[in-house]
Parts: sequence; C-alpha cells; structure tokens
Amino acid sequence: QVQLVESGGGLVQAGGSLRLSCAASGSIFSINAMRWYRQAPGNQRELVAIISNSGSTNYADSVTGRFTISRDNAKNTVYLQMNSLKPEDTAVYYCKGFIEPMGGSVRSYWGQGTQVTVSS
Repeated sequence: QVQLVESGGGLVQAGGSLRLSCAASGSIFSINAMRWYRQAPGNQRELVAIISNSGSTNYADSVTGRFTISRDNAKNTVYLQMNSLKPEDTAVYYCKGFIEPMGGSVRSYWGQGTQVTVSS
C-alpha cells in the first residue's frame, strides 16, 4: 500500500512563506514525477508545479518566481517552498505522485491535502 501524506499548511499573512512537504511511504519500487495541485473553494483543481525524477521543474504562470518545487529522493519526499504568498494562493494543496509499487505498475497516487490560508 502506497500513501502520500502532505504537511506544512497553515495560516500566514500576505507576503509570508510556507513550506509544504509530501512524503511517500509503503512498498515503493520507484517514484517518477511528482506534482503539486491546489483547489480553492468553487474552483477546479489546478496544477501548480511539477518535478521529474531527474529534477527538472515546471510551474504555473501564477506562481513562477514565488514557488519552488524540490525533492529528496532518499526520503521519498517532495517539497513546495512558497514565498511572497498572496490571498489568492489560499487553497487546499494536494500532491500527486507517479509511483511504481513493489510488484506493480506505475500509477498515480494523491495525498489527502493540506490547507493554506493567506490573510490580507
């Protein structure tokens, strides 16, 4: 059983920073690309950032220059450093991993989400 668990969300003032973590656990053979998404109330879930297994990254235009995605392969963990936060960044943040479990095929897994609230 593979699980993704996010942490690090909370309440922060505009201009502040937060660092989200997403840890993968269970019977894992390999972890490929990892992604962060977010979903604000009444909105569709949107892609925020991607990191490949080689470390290449891509970002949504709305967060480019403010957010940084990184990964620690030894810890099976991906991070999202969020700086210069704005009220419009308020959302539930989810990580998604493309993971090959032991004895299985690559498939996607979602975490349970972590709330980020930015006050003005």
